[in-house]
Amino acid sequence: MSAFGSNTSSGKQPSIGPNDCNVPQAGTDGISALHWSPSANYLVSSNWDGGVRCWEVQEQGGQVRAMPKAQVNHEPNSSVLDCCFSADGSTVFSGGTDKAVRMWQLNGAAPPNGLAQQIGVHDAPVKGVCFLPRTSLVVSGGWDRKLKFWDCRSPSPVGVLDLPERVYAMDARDNMLVVACGSRQIISYDVSGQPREHSRKDSPLKFQSRCITVFPDCTGFAVGSIEGRVAIHYLQKVQGKESFAFKCHRQDSNVFAVNDICFHNPFGTFATVGADGVVNFWDKDNKQRLKGFPPIARSISCANFNAQGNLFAYASSYDWSKGSTFHTQQTPDEIFVHHVPEDEIKPKNKKGMKSR
Repeated sequence: MSAFGSNTSSGKQPSIGPNDCNVPQAGTDGISALHWSPSANYLVSSNWDGGVRCWEVQEQGGQVRAMPKAQVNHEPNSSVLDCCFSADGSTVFSGGTDKAVRMWQLNGAAPPNGLAQQIGVHDAPVKGVCFLPRTSLVVSGGWDRKLKFWDCRSPSPVGVLDLPERVYAMDARDNMLVVACGSRQIISYDVSGQPREHSRKDSPLKFQSRCITVFPDCTGFAVGSIEGRVAIHYLQKVQGKESFAFKCHRQDSNVFAVNDICFHNPFGTFATVGADGVVNFWDKDNKQRLKGFPPIARSISCANFNAQGNLFAYASSYDWSKGSTFHTQQTPDEIFVHHVPEDEIKPKNKKGMKSR
């Protein structure tokens, strides 16, 4: 068992586990987001090649296989930067550099020319999309410094909120929405009804925010930066819990971006993935690293646990952290699904735990 902030080093394999499922037809460019249906083992990705793809994933006895189901696209020569599911898992929403917010009904007829239905638009690329279960609205955040709220039945937004800077990352869960902006400001909203700003503050981290995720109990959020740090921040007072930050995704003197943070719903533990090609599983309540996997051959751009918590999807994909010079068409973009035994992700006895 390792303390927060310690490193993992080993040889570099293509995946974190030898039996991880290599998802077929993962696309031809960088993978920007991975999301699981809340109601079934359907996995959806958004991709810099303009595609939104869906797979049906099956697991039996720890063996996993994924079968391609369908694909829709945004406008030609555009990239899809984020995607999410509706609360019932029937619909996928996405946003991208074509400035559009789009909707894909998985069980509906294939859209004309494979182009997903547009339900909203921004004046600049759309960086994030989330579904709000309390109001059944879709919220999108763009580089036009706007949050827009959409009812899928109307072409005009039902609400628009101004932001201090471009959206770099956002997440929503239950009645909470958090938005990380380019100015290092983090704004939280109560979205149980009419959206209402709850708090506005500078990030606990000194460098640019890369990802942000709401806690499963909605008492706060975890934010990761380009400087290999994660902050655990409570927005509500929780007895015996304090906000803190820790170092991760560092190898010797090299510092790597934390590309994504995702929580395991059954246990409340979480994973971080980074530009160093490393996956770590953590327990924030006991300040422990539960599992550190050897670095793989490429950076990991995004990841997510399924609703049951027994499957972990991650993208082995260039994350553009070193610019276009280091990107080659010969570098494959792959998605893997790792079967998660309970002992990898379940909180452990905190005896002997060290924190930093």
